[in-house]
Amino acid sequence: MSRPIPSNSADRSDAATRALVGVDAIGDPALLVGGDLRVISANAAARGLFGERIVADDLRLVLRHPAVLDAVRAAPSAAAPIEREVTGLGNNNGAFRVRVAQAGVDGPGVRLFLTFVDITQARLTERMRVDFIANASHELRTPVTTLLGFIETLQGPAAEDEPARRRFLDIMGREAARMSRLIDDLLSLSRIELDKHLRPQTALDVAPLIADVGRTLAMRLEADQRRLAIHVADGLPAVIADRDQVLQVLHNLVSNALKYGRTGTAITVDAQRVDAGGGREAMVRVTVGDRGEGIAPEHLPRLTERFYRIDTSRSRSMGGTGLGLAIVKHIIERHRGGFEIVSRPGEGSEVSFTLPLASTELTVTKVGVTKV
Repeated sequence: MSRPIPSNSADRSDAATRALVGVDAIGDPALLVGGDLRVISANAAARGLFGERIVADDLRLVLRHPAVLDAVRAAPSAAAPIEREVTGLGNNNGAFRVRVAQAGVDGPGVRLFLTFVDITQARLTERMRVDFIANASHELRTPVTTLLGFIETLQGPAAEDEPARRRFLDIMGREAARMSRLIDDLLSLSRIELDKHLRPQTALDVAPLIADVGRTLAMRLEADQRRLAIHVADGLPAVIADRDQVLQVLHNLVSNALKYGRTGTAITVDAQRVDAGGGREAMVRVTVGDRGEGIAPEHLPRLTERFYRIDTSRSRSMGGTGLGLAIVKHIIERHRGGFEIVSRPGEGSEVSFTLPLASTELTVTKVGVTKV
């Protein structure tokens, strides 16, 4: 409940009375401030943002934010409410859209009604969008610049140099292929984000998908003297999932294990049922492990960020786009599953994801079912 200061003023306006009574009905933080700039009333959200003692305190001592105080000083003489976007309010230094409006006469002054709409998430999203565009542009610019440079060389000094032409065309082919992979990953990420609120409705078995990935990558595994050690628990239940997206997750994780594991070592893929307990639904967990250099602990929290790489030059030389784990994370989030990376430097890494079990309550089409 709001805690108004008792007022002896007989000329409290109807507008001020309505603002005082209704302040707690507002979901966003809201304050009613008197003509002396003391806080008359604050709703629960405002007390949570600024502290319980804000009521009866001087607004200038509570906020101490220049942009807000400037709006408060200007509001009594303004013809319309004043709005400002500010950062650094509250305990978490959030971003807010502040609106200051007149709420009736208070003696020689004017009562003011302040609302604070939290736009922190919107600003973070905007920042992510700007960073994403900048990073994508940079990633595309590098191969484009390389292609343009070699085209100019082939049109000029190397026009009659057959060995140089073959060498340059080979490099141009690799750069074009890298650019194509990057565009494919960008489009894939975009499609996944568009569908992230639509939970899959198809039941399927995981075992055949793991086998499919093994067959697809057989030549790469053989070339690196590697093998895929698959262990699927007996009686593994079906999951609710999008077949193509789960295949994409498995392909990305096994490909990463191929890139960063040691030559001649096995890549393990383990699938088993896990009971979460505590009333949470059971899941199927799939774990892909490699025996490689491992990942330092400080890098682990950022591995699913778009374009984040531990070793940029090495990743690019191996054909990486910096989007693989970001795609995996978004797919697993769409499936309402979990995602975890565990790594020990010098020993290798294990990447796990979980998928919800197929429920008998759902009307689904079961596909890809084989006996394990």
